[in-house]
Amino acid sequence: MMQQSNTMIQKDSLSTYYIYLGAWHCKHPRTDDTIVNIMWIKATCNLDFQMQAPTPLVLMLRPRSGMHQWVARESYTIEPYVPVVEYTDIYDNLCQRLVAPVGNFSIQTSAKVMTADEVDIDSTAFFVEIQYLPESVLVYLLPSRYCESDRFGDLARDIVADSNLGYDQVACIDRWVHNTIRYTPGSSNFPISAEEVNVRGEGVCRDLAHLAVALCRSISIPSRLVVGYLYGLYPMDLHAWFEAYVGGRWYTFDPTQVELHGRRIAIAYGRDAADVSVFHQFGAGDILTNMDVRVELLSSESD
Repeated sequence: MMQQSNTMIQKDSLSTYYIYLGAWHCKHPRTDDTIVNIMWIKATCNLDFQMQAPTPLVLMLRPRSGMHQWVARESYTIEPYVPVVEYTDIYDNLCQRLVAPVGNFSIQTSAKVMTADEVDIDSTAFFVEIQYLPESVLVYLLPSRYCESDRFGDLARDIVADSNLGYDQVACIDRWVHNTIRYTPGSSNFPISAEEVNVRGEGVCRDLAHLAVALCRSISIPSRLVVGYLYGLYPMDLHAWFEAYVGGRWYTFDPTQVELHGRRIAIAYGRDAADVSVFHQFGAGDILTNMDVRVELLSSESD
């Protein structure tokens, strides 16, 4: 049975768990002390596998409540039923651990989430000197597997040469990636590094975010990859963007967009794609036969 503190988990059948979060988790998305326009979004993700052998899986399919979103209701269905253990990884992502049996295996998730219609923008958010960064943020300064920030210092300094330190630097990097790297959904089926993206000149959302993250870190701005849902995305799929730590908090950026929009549900945070995959399989026993992602706008939480 999945385990989480301060969460009531009601088992409605052998294979379905409904998670109800108490009111003490409620935190409205805010810009400083101002409540922004609130939207209700329902997101579903259905995964179908054909298992050739018993296969250990680690899944990352549950959004958590936080500064930018409140998870009001979830369902999590597994067929056929197997025991599931939930834990929180080093990036505070909710992970589900199980062993899938031989044969057809499916996972269906659904979440109703209150989130912001727009993301926070603050050109005055200042650069935080490294000695004043929280310890939990320091890991997002370092090079990682897909974000070789130690190789982008000269390019990043050229890009931000005329920018104010902090948010404006990140915004310049975001615009540069958007204008320089062609966003082509479906152009890569596996993660590639920031250096490869820069050479190719095109990529999927994850690839553009990798390059932006590497550029930010190369000038000592902590940056992390985010995977989740974005209302209105076409073609619909899971989406990746990035956040940068300036002005004492995390801000959202998305180089795939001409104008930055909200209506997002974050599922996972990490250094790069190696940390935020929605499923990790161990061994060669599984074939993903279908993945269906849907995101719809609701008029209220009761819909």
